[in-house]
Amino acid sequence: MFNKLLYLKCVTSTATSPYPFIHHHYPFLLSLCFCTATSNSRSFAISYLIHNFRFSPESASKTSKSYNISFQTSEKPETVTRFFRNHGFSNIQINYMVRKAPWLLSCDPCKRLLPKFEFFLSKDVSSSEIVDLISKYPGVLRPSLNNHIVPTYELIYKFLQSHVRTTRCMFGNSFFSLGDRLAHNIILLLENEVSESNIARLLGNHSKPVFASNDIIKLVNEVKDLGFDPSKATFVIALMAIKKISPSLWKEKVDTFKKWGWSDEAVSEAFRRQPHVMLTSIKKINAVMNLWVNQLGRDALELVHCPKILGLSMEKTIIPRACVVQHLLAKGLRKSTNFVSPISVSEKLFLARFVTCFKEESSQLLKLYQEKVSVQGKEEVGAAWGSSQIVNS
Repeated sequence: MFNKLLYLKCVTSTATSPYPFIHHHYPFLLSLCFCTATSNSRSFAISYLIHNFRFSPESASKTSKSYNISFQTSEKPETVTRFFRNHGFSNIQINYMVRKAPWLLSCDPCKRLLPKFEFFLSKDVSSSEIVDLISKYPGVLRPSLNNHIVPTYELIYKFLQSHVRTTRCMFGNSFFSLGDRLAHNIILLLENEVSESNIARLLGNHSKPVFASNDIIKLVNEVKDLGFDPSKATFVIALMAIKKISPSLWKEKVDTFKKWGWSDEAVSEAFRRQPHVMLTSIKKINAVMNLWVNQLGRDALELVHCPKILGLSMEKTIIPRACVVQHLLAKGLRKSTNFVSPISVSEKLFLARFVTCFKEESSQLLKLYQEKVSVQGKEEVGAAWGSSQIVNS
């Protein structure tokens, strides 16, 4: 009887069984054999995830089912981890990748992974950067090389004209997960007067929500109706702002501006001048407005005409420059109380107009300025200081 069951197991495990009547009359035999084999291999996979990658039992079980991970020995997963180590991945990176893309443990690295590595390594990007990018975005290894990765890469390269930028763009935006939608939406953008340079700007930014949109024509027309020119850089920023920010968060930001005295019209005007204003966090809006109104004693409406200031760094730009202007006013070296211009101009121009032009005070002003600038910004100040000295000599 036992031998007969073994025989039936072998027969029912083949797709082209010469005994189809067995499937009809004894379906439980196929189910029993299949479930037993699957159960054993899945149990081993669960145990492997727990002991080698520190999954919890619950997480390992769920992951195994979700990604259909099953193997009866450690040979396959160890071949995969060895492949990654041989290509320069650390154990920490491999652990992270397995947690993000556990299906990797079940794949054939020579057939599925190696050709993709070789493709990216052929694009004038260092192997260390490829390792770093793949470890952060292992999902890029999943799609077909010829049917998806290569055509997507070539499409992006057409606009960016740089292998390094194209590689970083493809990984950073996870465009490899969009299928044909990326190409479809790029065609629609071109047909709706969006310039190639603006498409390049979109690709160069974290703009996956735009390219993943299933109503991109409606989105483009909405931005056009607000008065943005699809050939100008501000069009891209407006497009990303409208797509990335949910209606509820948009309303919350408008309400935040209103608390500081702006009207709906003022918000619209500021957005048209500098659409990046709506990408500013509510926390940052409140911080800048508090400094501007309560500490500097300025009118919040001044920022409607120069909303760029809301996007500048508090530590590296706004506070240090405001301190310099306050010092100049206290010393009687400047009569104008305009804070917009000194805070919004370039670093080089600020030093030339508000620091180095005051010969006797320049050393003290620079010291005051650098004391307020964060450590990260001091090198930039130093470089700009040298340039302004040459300009004013």
